Amino acid sequence: MTVVQPPPAATRPASSTSPALTGAQRWLGRDWRLATAFLAPTGLLIAALILFPIVSSIVTSTTERHGAETVFVGLDNFTALVDDPVFHTGVINSFVFTAYAEIFKVTLGLIAALMLHHMRRGRAILAGIILLPWVVPTVVTAFTWRSLFDPIFGSVNVVLTDTGIGPLLAAIGLVPSWPAEWLSDPALAMPAVILVNVWKGIPFFTVTFLAGLKAIDSTLYEAAMVDGASPWQRFRHVTLPGLRHVMIVTVLLSSIWTFNNFDLIWLMTQGGPGDATAPYVMVAYSKAIQQLQLGAGAAVTLVMLPIVGILVIILVRMMRRSDGPGVVEGRSRLTPAQRKAMPWVVVAVSTLLLIWVSPHIVWKAAFVLGVFVVLAAIVGGIVSRLAARGNRTAARLVNGVGSGLALIGLLGFVLAPLYWMTVTAFKSDSQIVMRTDDLWPTPWSTEQFTNLFSGRAFGTWYINTVLVAGASTLIALVCAALAGYALARLKFRGSESFTVTILLTYVMPGALLFIPLYQMMSGIRLNDSLWSLVITYPTFTLPFATWLLVGYFKSIPADLEESALVDGCTRFGAFLRIVLPLAKPGLLAVALFTLTNAWNEFLFAFVFITRDEYKTLPVGMQSMIFGDVVPQGQLAAASLLISIPVVLMYAFGQRFLTEGLTAGAVKG
Repeated sequence: MTVVQPPPAATRPASSTSPALTGAQRWLGRDWRLATAFLAPTGLLIAALILFPIVSSIVTSTTERHGAETVFVGLDNFTALVDDPVFHTGVINSFVFTAYAEIFKVTLGLIAALMLHHMRRGRAILAGIILLPWVVPTVVTAFTWRSLFDPIFGSVNVVLTDTGIGPLLAAIGLVPSWPAEWLSDPALAMPAVILVNVWKGIPFFTVTFLAGLKAIDSTLYEAAMVDGASPWQRFRHVTLPGLRHVMIVTVLLSSIWTFNNFDLIWLMTQGGPGDATAPYVMVAYSKAIQQLQLGAGAAVTLVMLPIVGILVIILVRMMRRSDGPGVVEGRSRLTPAQRKAMPWVVVAVSTLLLIWVSPHIVWKAAFVLGVFVVLAAIVGGIVSRLAARGNRTAARLVNGVGSGLALIGLLGFVLAPLYWMTVTAFKSDSQIVMRTDDLWPTPWSTEQFTNLFSGRAFGTWYINTVLVAGASTLIALVCAALAGYALARLKFRGSESFTVTILLTYVMPGALLFIPLYQMMSGIRLNDSLWSLVITYPTFTLPFATWLLVGYFKSIPADLEESALVDGCTRFGAFLRIVLPLAKPGLLAVALFTLTNAWNEFLFAFVFITRDEYKTLPVGMQSMIFGDVVPQGQLAAASLLISIPVVLMYAFGQRFLTEGLTAGAVKG
């Protein structure tokens, strides 16, 4: 009799497993157990630090503090905002600040990207230089520009006066009078902070637009040229449609950040003069922290949640249409004609609103923007006519000269504030006060660095920042690597929903979280402790890190892991020995981004920390200002010292950063 031997265990089909386990796998997914273990740290942190605080904020908004007691008041905090002029001004300021900043960032970022895209040599170096404003900490940006705008010690008025531009601006009405009081004049303070936000935001737009330009098929341009299309027609019918998705995602993401901006405006003007620049986030901070009315402050942030929510929903839909990780393109309810017209409708409605709420700014912005557009159109028209006449040599010459001048102007705009910060750090107090040797210290002095470390806690602030940034980065890397791998590789029910949740929490602004997180830290007695920052910083580092690593893990061939599994390696072993070594570029990009975000963070540190010995660098530098006494030299020296590590890290990892900004539908 022939005996049939059973197959080896390694070759038995999956159906030979226990019925209960097979049923669970069919319902929850093949890898649900392992996915639960991998996602647990990230899920717990997101639930505890983002989802629960939002629910807590809703509850807090229905209460009011009466002395030592907190009583339930229902919707009174919300109804009070209807007649609150400070809140109305804050909402208008946020809208005006965001709209003008985005218009200029899109225009100038697109011009810069087009110039870099057509360069044959030195593009990577220039892209790295243009990236500097985005790299340097916000506190450095604010104090540097605040110093430049200073009517007594700053150089903006001096340069504009010497060149004759300043009196001309006053003559045509762009500034009320000359010399200008940039940050203390209500008519100029908002344009000034918008200018600084544009300076800091142009690099993000330039890098993302440059990546989008590289992705456009060159054969489309060749076909258009064969058909006789002019440069303007090629730009309109090839470039803009090719950049449509990238532009929408970039503008939405930047608009969410700009609309919820707090640190830049606070550090430059503290919302003044009066409330001319105070955004709604500053109104919420004033009510919750300064006036100790947490319910009223929470109501302010929640009233604005629908606006932020609409932007977030549109952003998520756009990013899910891309080739992002773990998501499938959904169906659009709009016709092609409606989708094509939608951006123009948004632009038209936004323009009408701007004319209504800021008539004193709109014509000035239109004039400045018109100058850039007209100059670009003139150069493009000359090049097009020369090329049509067959004079290609002259066309290339005009194009090269025009692009060169524009590039010089852009680099001057980017580098001038950083140069001012550097030379001011090496001036003596007498040089700063007497305004001698503005552009080149004579002699160079280390007086500001000596004063900075003598009698101050600057060294302690530096150590605190290193500890907090390092610890929060480590938490983000470990949790994000586990969660990113689970979402990219493991099969389980709910993976797509969890991925979308990660994206939602990534774009969730800190302005909606600082009040409930402040309550949470107070409840567990962690205020005035570095642990409060280490615990809360994953709210903005972990979601980004997870989303980015999902894309990197999906780019690694699955065959490598399957070979390891066939050889007897466990899934976790394959993750450690195969996937992580291959994902080093992604891990480096995540570490770079999370480390610098934690290094530069201001709002949470400003709210949670009051004791000098626990402050981080951004908050510590802000505390160096006493009323109207601004130590220009010491702030410049501190700005230089806080910027050097970040600039060096980005110089080392620029290639990985660029990949990270464009991976998974434009992040950054």
